[in-house]
Amino acid sequence: MNKKLPYLSITILAIITGGCLLAGVLSGQDPYYMNTDAVSQAPSAVHLFGTDTLGRDIFAIIWHGGRLSLMIGLTATLISTAIAIVYGCLSGLAGPRIDDLMMRFTEILMSIPQILLVIFLQAIWGEPTVFSIGIVLGITSWMAVAKMVRSEVRQMREAEYVLAARSMGAGFFYILWNHLMPNFMSAIMFMIVTNLGSAIATEATLSFLGLGLPTGVVSWGSLMSLSQKAMLTGAWWLLIIPGAFLVITLICITEIGEYLRTTGRRDRLI
Repeated sequence: MNKKLPYLSITILAIITGGCLLAGVLSGQDPYYMNTDAVSQAPSAVHLFGTDTLGRDIFAIIWHGGRLSLMIGLTATLISTAIAIVYGCLSGLAGPRIDDLMMRFTEILMSIPQILLVIFLQAIWGEPTVFSIGIVLGITSWMAVAKMVRSEVRQMREAEYVLAARSMGAGFFYILWNHLMPNFMSAIMFMIVTNLGSAIATEATLSFLGLGLPTGVVSWGSLMSLSQKAMLTGAWWLLIIPGAFLVITLICITEIGEYLRTTGRRDRLI
């Protein structure tokens, strides 16, 4: 059964992404400005999404903060994908013993909850920043993709074009770029998209736990870290609005990833 292209998810995600990229034009307000005369105000004509406990405009924070959240997600995804492709190809082309050793190491890392690895590495790194969180999330989320890459490469390693390239002395990265990646990228694309959503969600979780970006740095996660105060004071907009943007973004990414998964599976069957 062919799964239809998720036009609605793509459109909504494009609108959110475009709004984040044009945050300065769209919001027209400084997300870091603390108006002590407008603390925890409900949504109104002046502040469309209300203000937070520091008097900052939530409408401005949503778009400026979304930019940072997406930046963290993209950074983590690029790093994890690069590690997964290189590691998976090395394992897939290696001999049985090295391949088995590399896969056992991968399984050990996968057995540890990612959030614990992230907290441990971030503690070693020091004060969390957009850059550090993106890197830490990237180096703790490559294992599943690497296993998929390794599986695909194991099936292609005896192909004539790969054997011919190796016999002519082609290097590892030449074979990877010209012969392997074009054949397995469609199979792992849905996992790459899924990792993007997972990175954004993990950043929000860290901030909610008080382990992510500091409150002074605007992001969807840091804004949701104020939700405990919101529940105590009845300021529902502090939790509902950023939470809605986060959930809608993750649903859209998941829908797109699911479409890529079914499309990739269908292409392989054909």
